[in-house]
This record gives sequence, C-alpha cells and structure tokens, in this order.
Amino acid sequence: MKFRRSERLIDMTNYLLDHPRQLVPLTFFADRYDSAKSSISEDLAIVKETFEQRGIGTLQTVPGAAGGVKFFVKVSREKAEPFVNELCQLIANPERLLPGGYLYLTDILGDPQIVQKAGRIIASAYADTKIDVVMTVATKGIPLAYAVASQLNVPVVIVRRDSKVTEGPTVSINYVSGSAKRIQTMVLSKKSMRQDSRVLIVDDFMKAGGTVMGMISMLEEFNSQLAGIAVLVEDEKIQERLVDEYLSLVQLADVDVKEKKISVQAGNYFNIWRG
Repeated sequence: MKFRRSERLIDMTNYLLDHPRQLVPLTFFADRYDSAKSSISEDLAIVKETFEQRGIGTLQTVPGAAGGVKFFVKVSREKAEPFVNELCQLIANPERLLPGGYLYLTDILGDPQIVQKAGRIIASAYADTKIDVVMTVATKGIPLAYAVASQLNVPVVIVRRDSKVTEGPTVSINYVSGSAKRIQTMVLSKKSMRQDSRVLIVDDFMKAGGTVMGMISMLEEFNSQLAGIAVLVEDEKIQERLVDEYLSLVQLADVDVKEKKISVQAGNYFNIWRG
C-alpha cells in the first residue's frame, strides 16, 4: 500500500514517539511505506525539525549500512517551566495538609496527565545517559517511575518492603531511614535485574534520602551502578541530606500546620538543566 507524504509523516511520528531511544533502520520505514530511502530521509528531516522547534525531542542519525535514526525526548525549558509552576501551585494547596504535617499527593501521582508530563521532563534530563533500568520503591513512586521508563524505553524494577512469593528468591538489605533514624528492610527479586546494570532511581518524595541510600546499597548486591537520582518533590528543610547529587522538580520549602500554609518552589531541575 502506497502512503502519501502526509500519512507517512503522521505514522512515522507516532512510531518514533512510541519507540524512544530505539534504533530504527531507514529500510524499516522504506518497507513500511513502500517508499524510496531518499523520500524517507526527507520525511525524517521534516520530523526532526518539527520536534526540535516544538520542544518535543530530537532525532539522532546513525550512519552506515546498519544505521538509522533514534528519537530522544527533549523537553524545552519553555515547555517545562509552566508545568513545574503549575505543579507548585497544586502542591501549595493548604487542603493537602494531613495530621503530623504530611502532604496528600496521591491525587497528583494518580493523574495520568501530570505523571506523564513529569516523566517526560525527568527523562529529558537523562536522555543522553546510558540507563538500563529505572528503579523505585513501592508504592507511590511506581506511576512516576513507569512514566520515566516509558520515555527512556527501559524496564522498571520495584523494590519492596517485604518479599512476595510470586517473585521467587530475593535479595534483602537493611538500611537506616534518614528522617526517622530507624532500621528498615527492603527486598528485591534476584530475577528482576541483571548484573552490571546502570540504574536511574526515581521516587515521588525525598526527605533526608534514607530510602534512596537503601536502593543505592541494593545496587551493590547486583554489581550495578547508579546512573542518576530523580524525585518529584524534595523536602528542602532537611539539615542532613544523605544524598548529594539528585534532580528534583519541586522543593517543599516550609509547612506551617498552625497557619495551614505550604511554601513550595521549583526544584533544582533548572539549575542543572541541560536541554
């Protein structure tokens, strides 16, 4: 079946967005649309220009007989800033205050639109980084981890507080909770991650970073390396942070339970932004 250029561009764009960081040979598109490689190259040039102009991402050309193109998500600063500002406003709503000074974030983490946008922005910062796995801890960070992983085209590994019989043999470690200073346990199935993986840790909320440090310790049990740490919200008022290098979209500056006031600002994302 012969495709018109407009049809090729639409289908090609959709395919590339669905397969980020995957090498797609020109012959694949040529066969798919029954078109010459020269026409496909022209189409890809249009897609690349549009992606970059709209702040969606970019196409990387891989030369050679076995070459092709790869799509990398790249969210522009102009696209990211309004979303982060909107997220700050949502979190600053005093109705989110719970007894003990905790914040209710479940509705945000359950909103597909918000989570997908946050995932794209985080993935954009690591688009050029070699990553094999996204790791998170059950349960609230799972939606965000999957959103990031879908843009990086890698699997998700979920660390749990207790073992599940359906996961087979597990690796168990003890770690110190950064805020409560309590000894806690986390487990991970031995089958869930290959040795020597490069891992991006993603979580929804970080206080002192004890849980993140626990996951870093877990990586050692798999002879794997830390590729980065990204969180949706960080608590800025922590005096002793266990983690130094990380990316955050939102900083929780202050929570005044008595006055029912939540002070929120943009995280460090734009300070280390590489878009």
